Amino acid sequence: MPEQLIWGMEVFLNGLMAGVLYALVALGFVLIFKASGIFNYAQGVMALFAALTLVGIMEGQVPFSHLINAIFGTEVHHFGWHVPALLAILLTMVVMVAMAWIVNQLIFRHLVNQEPIILFMATIGLAYFLEGFGDMMWGSDIKKLDVGLPQGLNPFIDEVTYNIFGYGFFIDNLDVVATLVAAILVIVLVIFAQYSKQGRAMRAVADDHQAALSVGISLNFIWVMVWSLAGFVALVAGIMWGTKSGVQFSLSLIALKALPVLMLGGFTSIPGAIVGGLIIGVGEKVFEFAIGAPYLGGATEIWFAYVLALIFLVFRPQGLFGEKIIERV
Repeated sequence: MPEQLIWGMEVFLNGLMAGVLYALVALGFVLIFKASGIFNYAQGVMALFAALTLVGIMEGQVPFSHLINAIFGTEVHHFGWHVPALLAILLTMVVMVAMAWIVNQLIFRHLVNQEPIILFMATIGLAYFLEGFGDMMWGSDIKKLDVGLPQGLNPFIDEVTYNIFGYGFFIDNLDVVATLVAAILVIVLVIFAQYSKQGRAMRAVADDHQAALSVGISLNFIWVMVWSLAGFVALVAGIMWGTKSGVQFSLSLIALKALPVLMLGGFTSIPGAIVGGLIIGVGEKVFEFAIGAPYLGGATEIWFAYVLALIFLVFRPQGLFGEKIIERV
């Protein structure tokens, strides 16, 4: 088999794995949009805030230590203990649920039945507030996140591909774990959205706030529940991306990579987020390998996803799995 084809297959597999990481971020967008009709600009910052909180809890860091030291003239930075990864993840999830409740109480309960653009603008403000709040709370330096997930070359895939092709594929163990986690998340969320009472109420709220209220659905409960779910997905995405590239403020920009994923998969489809992520991940890697590097000088991964999404929107504006809009004229 030609070497170029074998390398192309390795690039294809790595693209699938990268697409899963994009899809994890996109899932948070889909959950909130599906439940409230809000496009949550703050989802990427939520992933960053969750990862910062997790690292801070694990390392026993004192929250707002820089501010406390500046005001009181102290030199306190750590409590002197380290929290096990599993307990730290549970405590971080408690923080994300508390954040969901606070966001609902202070912002969204006052915006019931407002225009979608007003809700969208509220999430932009929330994104910048969370970014600054996370900076004040945990500091802005780059942090290493290690919760015990396997990393490095997957020996099984390397051995199997070497036996078949005479060339071992480099697939990161972390990407394999992310794929399994994403698959489980999608199955659980689809079952929840389609077959649970809360899932049906979630879709009703997204269609019409006033109509949902009129049949006894509590908007406060639904929104807190959905923002908590989105916080959990953000935590998972933050763990995967933070482990891969470190916890730094550029982590919030991964939300921008989720936009073309949503355009392809559909804003209201949980499986669509995964399919869209895989298409974007594979597309940008294969395009870079086959066309970008040899003919365009490289760096096509920065813009290829957006161009692909734009072309796709021309032919199917709702995305592959999005709900078709039917209106009486």
